[in-house]
Amino acid sequence: MDIFKKCFDFTKVEEAKAAGFYFLFRRLESAQGTEVIVNGRRLIMAGSNNYLGLTDHPRVKEAAIKAIEKYGTGCAGSRFLNGNLDIIEELEAKLAAFFRQEAALVFATGYQTNLGTISALIGRGDVAILDKYDHASIIDGCRLSYGQVKRFRHNDMADLERVLKDTPPEAGKLIIVDGLFSMEGDIAPLPEIIALARKYDARVMVDDAHAIGVLGEEGRGTAEHFHVEGEVDLIMGTYSKTLATIGGFIAGPERVINYVKHFARSLIFSAAIAPPLAAAASAALDVILEEPELRERLWKNTRKMLKGFKELGFDTGESCTPVIPIIIGDQWKTFQMCGLLQEYGVFVNPVVPPATPPGRELLRTSFMATHTEEQLDRVLEAFERAGKELGII
Repeated sequence: MDIFKKCFDFTKVEEAKAAGFYFLFRRLESAQGTEVIVNGRRLIMAGSNNYLGLTDHPRVKEAAIKAIEKYGTGCAGSRFLNGNLDIIEELEAKLAAFFRQEAALVFATGYQTNLGTISALIGRGDVAILDKYDHASIIDGCRLSYGQVKRFRHNDMADLERVLKDTPPEAGKLIIVDGLFSMEGDIAPLPEIIALARKYDARVMVDDAHAIGVLGEEGRGTAEHFHVEGEVDLIMGTYSKTLATIGGFIAGPERVINYVKHFARSLIFSAAIAPPLAAAASAALDVILEEPELRERLWKNTRKMLKGFKELGFDTGESCTPVIPIIIGDQWKTFQMCGLLQEYGVFVNPVVPPATPPGRELLRTSFMATHTEEQLDRVLEAFERAGKELGII
């Protein structure tokens, strides 16, 4: 059989386009701001992870430009051999200090961070214990490991304890959870997870990709939010959300980070992060600390939108963060509403299986510190109009 047969038989994209329900790979013709241009039309961006609006911050852009002037555009090799620039090591020291950890390790992407860290740590006889709503990169990191994978129901501590009880006590155990869940907008109950981890001799790793700069008094994420800093064993994060660029890191005990540094295949066999990206992430960390008013505006906007959606009658699930799902529960209505919203000038993301369980199809909205009151009002007006047209509200 021709190995390409499955490619020729794959017609879902053409069918979705013909029906007007294809909203993937939309071509953006502008910067990732509160408004974007899609196919020549200006839309309010209500689906970005640019929570503090730092992709267009002058300090962040200036840092990237200066790094290009000094180092050029790339490292031309793996950090393991010839791409380990001083600017990357300086970023690692800054990340470790920011998250109050002994050490940090920088990867070229957040996806590579989870692949490399998890596959390095979970060996034969070890068990990775995941929330069922964990990000795909966590799942893929487990697939690359030689250990066993167990999953517990989303944010269900009784089910987590059941899984821990059923795991052999002699096995090495790593509980891995998202801090802020990227589709649901809810938060992992870290204090309870940590208590169970200590009870059953497990370690805890938190993927804080969507929580950095968002949660916590100073934007340090989920652990700071719950006042359990120092009790989480590993903190993972990306730069592609609040930190306004591309890359990732893992932070934790120095000996553990050193081990990952020498065994993470996605680090060893990938080129190092480009200098302007490292510089941009470093500058974004500075802005998070020095401009807390951005986070205050983000939460003001979040409260407005949560209240507005609920008053209109939309189901926002358990969200309590800038990620606000509009749960529709029907795949075609989800696509229809996404299309109507785009027609009415709003960019949102449709989420359907396998990215969410069947019957929980939703529109993922997310908001920024830099959204204006007028923009947010227009988003709510568009949702009200589309929701009533489709009989959702």
